[in-house]
Amino acid sequence: MKGLRKSFLLMGLLMSLGCTQDTVNRNPYLPELGFRYDLNLNLPLYSPLNTTGNPVYLSGAGVGIRGVVVMNTGFDVYRAFEASCPNHPPNSCSTMEVDGQVARCSCEDYEYSLFTGQLLNRPSGEARYYDMLEYRAVRTGSVLTLSN
Repeated sequence: MKGLRKSFLLMGLLMSLGCTQDTVNRNPYLPELGFRYDLNLNLPLYSPLNTTGNPVYLSGAGVGIRGVVVMNTGFDVYRAFEASCPNHPPNSCSTMEVDGQVARCSCEDYEYSLFTGQLLNRPSGEARYYDMLEYRAVRTGSVLTLSN
């Protein structure tokens, strides 16, 4: 009985030491929103998503903070990104404009790739810069579901 008790204590100690804290730095400028939005890819409005490299901007209540930019990045892989610039709080100039496969923030002229969400013209220096906030995009048949 004592051996069994010691084994449980040892296992508990090892499990508590094995846990690590999540060190991912959450973007302080963009709040976490919960949403779900379904796109029917058979509708003409979303037909650009049936071809690689054609983004679609979705706006309106319940779709991200300032809207979502969705793009088919090839091989039926879809990426969905928040349309608000991730490097400052949402304001009058923070909704990014889509130009081909690049999203631009008019506040500081930051440019982001819609294939990866990465900041393309990252300033040099010690300051922390964030890439675009990505949402989950899952295709089931002809429906693409976006969610956070």
